Amino acid sequence: MFNDADNQDNMHERIKKMPLFKKAEEIRHLSLKIIESVASEDTAHLDTFKRDSLKHHAQYINSNALIIPAKISGAEAVEIYDLKMENAAIIRKAAREIMTDCTGLRINGYKNTDYLQLLRDEIEEFRILFAEWVKTFDPWNYTIDRWGLFNPPGVDYDTHDPDDDIPFSPDDF
Repeated sequence: MFNDADNQDNMHERIKKMPLFKKAEEIRHLSLKIIESVASEDTAHLDTFKRDSLKHHAQYINSNALIIPAKISGAEAVEIYDLKMENAAIIRKAAREIMTDCTGLRINGYKNTDYLQLLRDEIEEFRILFAEWVKTFDPWNYTIDRWGLFNPPGVDYDTHDPDDDIPFSPDDF
């Protein structure tokens, strides 16, 4: 019982030390600064739509920045390739949406464009770390993804799973 808790604590510590996770945390902290900046910015000269758009884009940046470290932890907590890739796809989507929302902020009149460039630079550094991290996933430690998205080469969604041939009886338990 205690051993599982110790293993979990060790895993959390290992994840926190990962360069990818550290970069995700930097992105998260920068997203908070952008929310603060948008909230304190004088937007009286903007129409209601643009003021609301600024707030929404900042909130979306923050929401996506929160997803990234959570999904890194989720991917690190599992060994199965399709689950790791599912988390990775969500991370990529969140990072790309942050970039889109940076553009939305700029288009709607956000004045502190230096923050946006900092965030874009952080995302670019994250992208490289992310791509290297994904290369460490073992595609042969998998269960067949019946949705067909994250199977290793040569394995299709309708490929026969040899594990299905193993007899199972609930009465054995």
